[in-house]
Amino acid sequence: MIIGACTVYMSAEWVNSLKEKRMVVKSIIEKTRHKFNVAIAEVDKQDVHKSIVIGFACVTNEVRHADEIIENVLNYMENNTDAVIDNVEREIF
Repeated sequence: MIIGACTVYMSAEWVNSLKEKRMVVKSIIEKTRHKFNVAIAEVDKQDVHKSIVIGFACVTNEVRHADEIIENVLNYMENNTDAVIDNVEREIF
């Protein structure tokens, strides 16, 4: 069993409130979960309205496939939100 895990650090400078941030985060999470069937959640900085930290994980039987899923999810996130990806931490177990 291979587990691919990724933490994505994003900034959303146009967001002015936590309510607005929650709408952005909820949209990213729901769209990504339904398209890729990954476990995904906001994992840090929930009370900072201009910072978004999302973690996701996948389970597969090949390292190459786990890396491919992570790359596809990152590309999808980048193309489907105005938030800017600042940093990405990947781990494959």
